[in-house]
Amino acid sequence: MRHHHEEGRGPRGHHGEHSERGEHGRRGGEHGEHGRRGGGGGGRRQRFFGHGELRLVILDILTRNASHGYELIKEIENLTQGNYSPSPGVIYPTLDLLQDQGLISVEEENGRKKIAITAEGSLLHAENQEQLGHIQERLQARMVGCELRKNPQMKRALENFKAVLDLKVNQQAISETQLKQIVAVIDRAAMEISQLD
Repeated sequence: MRHHHEEGRGPRGHHGEHSERGEHGRRGGEHGEHGRRGGGGGGRRQRFFGHGELRLVILDILTRNASHGYELIKEIENLTQGNYSPSPGVIYPTLDLLQDQGLISVEEENGRKKIAITAEGSLLHAENQEQLGHIQERLQARMVGCELRKNPQMKRALENFKAVLDLKVNQQAISETQLKQIVAVIDRAAMEISQLD
């Protein structure tokens, strides 16, 4: 597959897992599998897929229907409820790798490249159902977390916590005793939250 078309293409890798640089992120944020920031509020972007998982997700989508690159991007965005959308620089090198491995086929259709899973791809997909199940479970849990962070009360509480901590730690001298007290409060809050039913 040689993606020179409408959405552009990322740098082409060589054979092997390291070709999936899209899944580790040539661009830091989207690369890997870091999602777009959800819930307003900055912070580090988190990974949505581990190494090699994006390939399985793509194969899973293709088992239901042949697709084009842009449609795959939208499918993945829908799968993550808009919290992660792989860039062309992520998706196309991964598709190149899948084609090199004989897991997908590509045909020209009205000037666009139509992508379909091959028999080898279907076999790999079938052999990795357990891993796909784990990926889907983790995505569902992540979506719950993303929605929770969008909750106005949660956002207010988190922003208040960050502001108070910043004010206390960065804008006045902190003694060793005070530092231990702050750490103890944070640890205690974390423990209480973890024990909630």
